[in-house]
Amino acid sequence: MCGAVASRRAALLAPFALLGCATSRVPQPGGAGGLSCVPYARAKSGIALRGDAWQWWDGAEGRYARGRVPRRGSVLVLMRTSRLPQGHLAVVTRLVSAREIRVDHANWASGSAKGREARDQPVQDVSAANDWSLLRVWFPPVNDYGASHWPALGFIHAATA
Repeated sequence: MCGAVASRRAALLAPFALLGCATSRVPQPGGAGGLSCVPYARAKSGIALRGDAWQWWDGAEGRYARGRVPRRGSVLVLMRTSRLPQGHLAVVTRLVSAREIRVDHANWASGSAKGREARDQPVQDVSAANDWSLLRVWFPPVNDYGASHWPALGFIHAATA
């Protein structure tokens, strides 16, 4: 009888073992971890790339136009760093000025807000060359830009290359 229970338990748990193989490291809404920036950016922008956020820049080469100038609907790709080991993606919703845009993104905040969607969040270009290579991102818990500066790879545009 113990063998039958163990076999049934293993059969029931087997599908859950595959969850760790998914591209998104954070479960979709409804799960305990919330929403990841990758599936969020894919759904919101229509850009059909896979992999962790930092992999999108190279993955877009030859498939989508890339550049240093933001456009509405483009995906902003933040570099992989020690503090952002998977990088980060955000979708540009509007251009405010030459050095400020608004984005929608998911899973930027920490603590109880981690895994949530954030809309119309300011992003500021603080690069010396005004080329969007170094950014400050709005941090809702302090209702201001965070103190950190984030290196960016650029923008992936929904138009094909």
